[in-house]
Amino acid sequence: MAEQTPQRQAAASHRTPPVHTDPGAVSLETALLALADPVRRTLVRELAQAGDWERTCGSFDVPVTKATLSRHFAVLRESGLLEQRDAGPKRLNRLRRAEFEARFPGLLDLVLRQDDGS
Repeated sequence: MAEQTPQRQAAASHRTPPVHTDPGAVSLETALLALADPVRRTLVRELAQAGDWERTCGSFDVPVTKATLSRHFAVLRESGLLEQRDAGPKRLNRLRRAEFEARFPGLLDLVLRQDDGS
């Protein structure tokens, strides 16, 4: 049996595969805007405490609709912070900590601190 291409896999699942931005191509402004939102900071903090590919999109308890949550994940992908992959009907997430740290040293550590202003 022939190996499926990403396009065939997407067609078979009726889901467009996520597009990822290389952290090296992200501007500081884009990174700061992504991290400015409290819901996205919550997502990043929870991903930082989980192992790679452990958390599905539906496993986060945040006070937003499913559509809004999808948009938050897209912003995190576009800022180089998040990598996602599909596993059947679920989408798994990985914080791109090392890659983001190489681009913006110390920024993620500041965000991961729990402070009164979060």
